[in-house]
Amino acid sequence: MKTLVYSTHGYDMPFLKEAAKDQHQLTFTESPLDSKTVEMAKEYESIALFSNDNASAPILEKLYGFGVKYIALRSVGYDHVDLHTAKMLGIKIANVPEYSPHAIAEHAVAMLMMLNRKLYDSQLLIQMQDFRLDSLVGFDLNNKKIGIIGTGKIGMVFAKIMNGFGCKLLGYDLVENPEAKDLNMTYTSLVEMLEKCDIISLNCPLNEHTKQLLGEAEFKKMKKGAILINTARGGVICTESLLKYLENGHLGGACLDVYEKEKGLYFFDHRFDIIADSNFARLHSLKNVLLTGHQAFLTKEALSGIAETTISNLTQWSKNGASVNDL
Repeated sequence: MKTLVYSTHGYDMPFLKEAAKDQHQLTFTESPLDSKTVEMAKEYESIALFSNDNASAPILEKLYGFGVKYIALRSVGYDHVDLHTAKMLGIKIANVPEYSPHAIAEHAVAMLMMLNRKLYDSQLLIQMQDFRLDSLVGFDLNNKKIGIIGTGKIGMVFAKIMNGFGCKLLGYDLVENPEAKDLNMTYTSLVEMLEKCDIISLNCPLNEHTKQLLGEAEFKKMKKGAILINTARGGVICTESLLKYLENGHLGGACLDVYEKEKGLYFFDHRFDIIADSNFARLHSLKNVLLTGHQAFLTKEALSGIAETTISNLTQWSKNGASVNDL
């Protein structure tokens, strides 16, 4: 199948080539799918997208006009795709329903440890040969209350790791995970979780129910000094409200692998650009905020899993016009 792969970079292209093994004719471009690059999809039967691509209704209508029949998503989330329009047009969409949940959960823990134990600050001091410890005091994770919003595969891996630290686990989800009992996790309301927990981790998808799930009212309810971890989607929180409660000292810190307005920002080289985003600048300036550029998924195991499922979806479409991962 002749496929145009949008938003490819040096880290994922080798995995896609290896998974394809000459089964499919893949053409790669670093450009994301948008109104300017949609023309590139002419004469392709299928395209492959990443989470920052734009598959809104107008884009899908153009793709349909070009003869695109299949769109393989290289992500679990599909909030960047207008599924209703795709279904009306008869364009098949398939995602990667799961890949290494350990990659994202472990990254969340790494960010938490780095922020809490001031590891970045300590390295800067070491480089200056300043060996004072006064500004590097953290806290034990043992016995701390951890709130986990979204207790699917990623949330449960995160829960298992935190359980190993001796933390007390509280969960919030529309559907309770039976594995939670083995970890002594207690399901609770969102309000109770916010009021009681020392650390809140977001592991839920972005949809109409979770968009800006945490805003002004929710951050105000959070326990003073609490830390927020977001390795889910930037749109799950209201950045402006988060900034307010970080800057006024109510929240202890934030570990953010995703950002509400990351499209066009993350995955690209902006070293010589002026980033005209005041909220991002404010986040970047805070010493109690740790930012990573949507890299939580970036392990060999996860990249291999994403590539293999993407190619499998293309193969199933080429053989029978349907994939087991069709949305």
